[in-house]
Amino acid sequence: MATFLYKLGRLAFRRRHFVALIWVALLTLAGVGAASAPSAGSTSFSIPGTEAQKAFDLLEQRFPGASADGGTGRIVFKAPEGEKMTDAANKATVAKTVKELSDGSEVVSVTDPFTTNAVSKDGTVAYTSVKYDAPGMELADSTRDALEKAGDEARATGLTVDIGGDALQAAAEPGAAGEIIGIAIAAVVLVITLGSLVAAGLPLLTAIIGVGIGVSTITALANALDLGDTTSTLALMIGLAVGIDYALFIVSRYRGELAEGRDREEAAGRATGTAGSAVVFAGLTVVIALAGLAVVNVPMLTKMGLAAAGTVVVAVLIALTMVPALLGYAGRKVRPAGEKRKANKTKAPEGQTKPALGVRWASFVIRRPAAVLLLGVLGLGAIAVPATQLELGLPDDGSQPTSTTQRRAYDLLSEGFGPGFNGPLMIVVDARNSDDPKAAATTVADGIKDLKDVVTVTPATFNKAGDTAMITVIPDSKPSSTQTEDLVHAIRDQGADVKADTDANVLVTGTTAMNIDFSQKLNDALVPYLGLVVGLAFLLLIVVFRSILVPLKAALGFLLSVLAALGAVVAVFQWGWLSGLIGVEETGPIMSMMPIFMVGVVFGLAMDYEVFLVTRIREAYVHGESPSQAIVTGFRHSSRVVVAAAIIMMAVFGGFISSSESMIKMIGFGLAIAVFFDAFVVRMAIVPAVLALLGKKAWWLPKWLDRALPNVDVEGEGLRSLDDDKKDDDKKDEDRELVRV
Repeated sequence: MATFLYKLGRLAFRRRHFVALIWVALLTLAGVGAASAPSAGSTSFSIPGTEAQKAFDLLEQRFPGASADGGTGRIVFKAPEGEKMTDAANKATVAKTVKELSDGSEVVSVTDPFTTNAVSKDGTVAYTSVKYDAPGMELADSTRDALEKAGDEARATGLTVDIGGDALQAAAEPGAAGEIIGIAIAAVVLVITLGSLVAAGLPLLTAIIGVGIGVSTITALANALDLGDTTSTLALMIGLAVGIDYALFIVSRYRGELAEGRDREEAAGRATGTAGSAVVFAGLTVVIALAGLAVVNVPMLTKMGLAAAGTVVVAVLIALTMVPALLGYAGRKVRPAGEKRKANKTKAPEGQTKPALGVRWASFVIRRPAAVLLLGVLGLGAIAVPATQLELGLPDDGSQPTSTTQRRAYDLLSEGFGPGFNGPLMIVVDARNSDDPKAAATTVADGIKDLKDVVTVTPATFNKAGDTAMITVIPDSKPSSTQTEDLVHAIRDQGADVKADTDANVLVTGTTAMNIDFSQKLNDALVPYLGLVVGLAFLLLIVVFRSILVPLKAALGFLLSVLAALGAVVAVFQWGWLSGLIGVEETGPIMSMMPIFMVGVVFGLAMDYEVFLVTRIREAYVHGESPSQAIVTGFRHSSRVVVAAAIIMMAVFGGFISSSESMIKMIGFGLAIAVFFDAFVVRMAIVPAVLALLGKKAWWLPKWLDRALPNVDVEGEGLRSLDDDKKDDDKKDEDRELVRV
């Protein structure tokens, strides 16, 4: 591989005009496709194989025209102090609001709170529900404006009025200011690391082009493939981080090759052949981790993972081709590594120059490996403790900031009707095979009334065929509580008895049940997903490092860092520790997909640092250095760049913490803190400590396995043979010249 990439790097360097033209053309094509593509509609959310999804599908089949997936709006009214909603003036205001909303072109139905028993017992709170024929995200702006206008007019009469439901849901702001700050920090780190504005600009330029192609392609295909805004945001987040880092590693190696005295084309080829090989395998681990999300069998999560994986593939290809091409354009503006330091050394008195910080740190770890290992493991273990209290859920209006009208409407409903009113359960009784469907539905309703934590059970509503019934259950606890989850399981357990007695199927659905099933499905998939991703990457790393213990150490280190990151997420977003520093206005359960998505992304990124750092150590060991000296050599060449890459990733991910979308904020924080733990504690401290303790055993591989594995030559041994061939050719030329003389 190193030889192939070496030739590819030299070719891109020589044919830089052609390479640059291809990537610019692809960027233009993707941009035109994104601009001309129809706007994406709402993304469908389905959880195949769960009871809640089966019930939802059954409702759509048995109750046609009910717009089961249509958007909803809920206007909540509260009377002024000393008044009631049943007062004549307030009833007139509500009636006017209902009439205005009924005229909407996308409106299916509007309820009158005084005829549907939607007034609180004390008479101070009432609500009207609006049902639309289109999903909330697909509603026309005029429809949303009409809903808000109706609320404003009612509010002007002196009532407290707020609006809930998904009708006002719109694409969240991604936090552009934070992203710009993150990129600015990345630019500063690149300038410090690479020593010039031109060299620093190359990784930024190539990363932006790669992300532009990836995100534009996602936008162009969003409508056809049902991709949401979150998909492109996550692709942007991951693509930008890895794009900068991959280019940084190749540019840094290029400067090192220049410092060895090679000409620029040769240096570009060798940088692509060596650092580029590490980029390929690091990119493969990220792609495996992201594409592996498909095993969870949640379409939304699968699409997010595949879209982000595609952006990573683009980042790898750009790093291998466009980076050497741009190095050709840069010429002498990208200087050899250590040029300034060498100049300073000539001026300094002999013996007063200090080794680089990375060398001193590696030497310190080698002297005290056990202490460093123990401190690192215990520290991350302590931070991981909050992860034992992890509570999963999906966001609802109750998790919105208190400044939003959706949150205020949620609180008003909880105040007037109880906390469980915001999370009703929909019970579907499929009595097609029952002898008496009405009796079966009555049996189900009576049984649910006797369960704990039930406030209201509505009478059954049958479809036209009379074989399927809907029953609404209002719990006594809020939607995200464990009591509501226990109630869902209790109803399902009771449904098994009903099935035996009446031959009717009882299914529980609704938003709350969907959230519970989604969290359970992700929990059940986490271990198989870990086994698949870690197993495949473990095999890949055996091929790269030709060792058993090094890949095992890499996998265990990753588990330690991801557990610590989850502990930090729980402490901030669930417990509220230091939440004010990152703008968390409301604490609550952790997003259901957060753990499994963090596992996938962090594993890929963790293996990045493992590959870039340890391949340098192995390269030195293979070339004859002792295990301890190889660690020092690896840190001399790689620690500065790995630290810079980690800071860049933290800055990019941290920029997304300013997003108004709670999921993006949480993922941005989780990935940023996970990169910190993995790069600075695991890879820079625990890894050298373990390698120092293992010594030569770290690179042990059974002979039969060594013969069976393909030789991918990540260390660039094939390039050394090129050097030998070149020396032989030079010697022959000299001999021929002597003969001629």
